[in-house]
Amino acid sequence: MALGANAVYQSDRAEFSSFPSRRSTVHSTKGIVACTQPLAAAAGQRILREGGNAADAAVAVAAALNVTEPGSTGIGGDMFCLFYDAKSNKIHAMNGSGRYPANATLADVRRDLNMKPGDKGTIPLKSALAVTVPGAAAGWVDTVERFGSGKLSLEQILMPAIELAEEGFPVSEISSQGWQASEQLIREASPNFREMLKEDPLAKDGVRAPRPGEIMKNPTLAKTFRTLAAEGKKGFYEGRIGEEIVKVLRDLGSYMTLDDLKNHAAQGSQGVEAISLTFNGQNISAKQGNEVRVWEHPPNGQGIVALMALGILEQLEQMGKIPQFTPEQHNSAEYLHAVIESLRIAFADAHWWVTDPDVEKVPTKELISREYLAERAKLFDPAKASDILDHGSPAHNHCDTVYFSVTDSEGNGISFINSNYAGFGTAIIPKGCGFTLQNRGANFSLQEGHPNVLAPGKRPYHTIIPAMITNPDGSLHTVYGVMGGFMQPQGHVQVLMNMLAFGYNPQAALDAPRICIGAGMPELGKVLDRTVYVEEGISDETIEELRKRGHQVHVLKGLERAMFGRGQIIRVHYDGGQRVYSAASDPRGDGMAIPL
Repeated sequence: MALGANAVYQSDRAEFSSFPSRRSTVHSTKGIVACTQPLAAAAGQRILREGGNAADAAVAVAAALNVTEPGSTGIGGDMFCLFYDAKSNKIHAMNGSGRYPANATLADVRRDLNMKPGDKGTIPLKSALAVTVPGAAAGWVDTVERFGSGKLSLEQILMPAIELAEEGFPVSEISSQGWQASEQLIREASPNFREMLKEDPLAKDGVRAPRPGEIMKNPTLAKTFRTLAAEGKKGFYEGRIGEEIVKVLRDLGSYMTLDDLKNHAAQGSQGVEAISLTFNGQNISAKQGNEVRVWEHPPNGQGIVALMALGILEQLEQMGKIPQFTPEQHNSAEYLHAVIESLRIAFADAHWWVTDPDVEKVPTKELISREYLAERAKLFDPAKASDILDHGSPAHNHCDTVYFSVTDSEGNGISFINSNYAGFGTAIIPKGCGFTLQNRGANFSLQEGHPNVLAPGKRPYHTIIPAMITNPDGSLHTVYGVMGGFMQPQGHVQVLMNMLAFGYNPQAALDAPRICIGAGMPELGKVLDRTVYVEEGISDETIEELRKRGHQVHVLKGLERAMFGRGQIIRVHYDGGQRVYSAASDPRGDGMAIPL
């Protein structure tokens, strides 16, 4: 996308959309951890100080976040990552998502849900039938083994999280809010609810959700981490932990077996080829040109939505349907209309095609080809919202995921995402384990013939997506991501455009108001095709113009802004030949960027 002459990276730029930056960008030459929770960021920084690299630190952060933000993430969920190897200038992708039980069929699940022929429902988010094999434990081990420094043991890497769980930690405001909102769910979902609530003799059953600033301990989770550290994947997927996972799920109607868990451990996390698209943005740290390459995790993740939307935006500009965007047009109605419609087109395809490529053919290369994107761009009408959702639309925009970025002194970077899916996942807790099990299976289609239809041993459409940007010479440009269900690719597009098209520094790029499309809840059967949620800070004039074009606009303020996700960015540039990392953490969360 051709950009205006003013589209440059300015480390002090913060004036935009009457929504000034509320934090400063953090800089370092040795490494940075940016995540949603300060204690977890400190855990990663500790591992960097002890000699670990970005991958080692990322696993420490993931485990610490399981302790401090259990409503968003945990070892009972899944993970994806992109790792940039500075020695080879290569990006490696790893799929740490789990599969559906091998003994369960579509007919079994439809029968268990009392579905009639022709019904197109989904698995309820809180049902044991929504649980897929938790992939995070294997993913953490595989991340350290494949990408780690080799200098630290898994026990050393998990120790910061173990200490937080055993000794206790003060609960942050946002985490406490989610905990309190989910307390009843936790109580109802599992007979082992006490393990994840705070002891209080005055509370019902002697336990309750922790409040901000209160000390919370989770000794059973610490025990799980110690077992993983001592025995590796086998310690989680077999033995006591594996048996307790299977027992609690089978008691609640799941088809999960110990063989499902053992097979996942044996296969390990899947190494896959990252997918990418060149983007003609303003490239500051490269010595040549201004074309960068944007990298995403391939399906069964939805990173392809971000690439398609960016590609469609470029096609629209080349076709003359939109102007060259300059900094003055940031969050204008013209700009947001183009972003909204490009995302809707991309989601329409992804909602149909994205699934497990090991089971169904996913035409990934075709979907991000210039020729195909040019055809899809023809659906765009600059004057109004179009009827373009051929195969469905995004739904479920919860923020129950954690995303974080880490870089190290050697120039490596990792983009890492870990999730339960919906808040606390199913909230089902295996006895004596201290974590909840995810509900990724709720994202399967139960419609016969759909590419993403539920099947034995299959992975569902996944919302979690890490991202990276590289320069034309293959060097690292940015490690970034935005969590929050189907908000994630929307956040990727908006944050990238903020940096590359509008010249914002990393913190300003995250601070800027965002939009979110299609926030219907799948379990309620709602799909709000033309609904657009906009964040406070977007002008009344822009909102009115979007409504004139047919968008159903709703403004969200305060805590409602959680819908727009929480992002992290680490950007790389060079000064006098010395590498400088510039990091930012989203103000919509409790997190921060901590330099080494």
